[in-house]
Amino acid sequence: MSASAPTATHAHPLSDEQQAFFKEHGYVVLRGFVSQQVSAALLAAAQDGLARAAAPVELETDVGYAGAPLSREAEGGHTVRRLLDADSRGTPYTEWARDPRVAAAIAQLIGSPVHLSLAHHNCVMTKHPAFGTATHWHRDSRYWSFARNELVSSWLALVEETVDNGCLWVIPGSHTLDLPADRFDAKLFLRQDLPENRALIDTARPVPLLPGDVLLFHCNTFHAARANQTGAVKFSAVFTYYGPDNHPLPGTRSSARPDPLVG
Repeated sequence: MSASAPTATHAHPLSDEQQAFFKEHGYVVLRGFVSQQVSAALLAAAQDGLARAAAPVELETDVGYAGAPLSREAEGGHTVRRLLDADSRGTPYTEWARDPRVAAAIAQLIGSPVHLSLAHHNCVMTKHPAFGTATHWHRDSRYWSFARNELVSSWLALVEETVDNGCLWVIPGSHTLDLPADRFDAKLFLRQDLPENRALIDTARPVPLLPGDVLLFHCNTFHAARANQTGAVKFSAVFTYYGPDNHPLPGTRSSARPDPLVG
């Protein structure tokens, strides 16, 4: 009799194959990880928060990427890019950010219980038609300050994510690359004028998601997202986690708040 494939459990949500895929590629997708009921509740809360522009928020003009409104007074100047501090927005976001299955999955990947980062991500990403800007190739660790770049983010799709509405693209295996500083521009995006970067970017693949799917990705995995070419806003809940022995560096934004141990 052939050996059966390893199965996941509530305490250990990831199979051996999923863990191996993450180790090699720097990301893994968990299909249908969140129930329709929970996804719908999170989406409704996000839509309500967006409709009220419930503070704190980050606007497209605050980020200033190419194509963003030049000021709050310009057309589209109040387009929200992120609903910030999602963990403090109450049920259902506080529950999802601290969900034991997410904590258990990431604990499997980093080999220890995990802290929830309140300073990084901890948000609902919104990508709007017209004024929702593209994000170029980057690593999330570019502005984070930890003892080691060993953090994992969870990206939960609250609506269907496609190439047309700006789903994430990833460069598989890029979390292991050590690139010299001259491969990046002043904002630490990959320079697209360099042939060696173009060759790397040519290996990228999109990560389409359905509501309830979760993408886990390493903080050093290069990723990007195109503009939303549809007529509807895209919503995603994004949180970041790290191990107790990977402390944020004192005096940095990463250490500005005490991060709860969630797994």
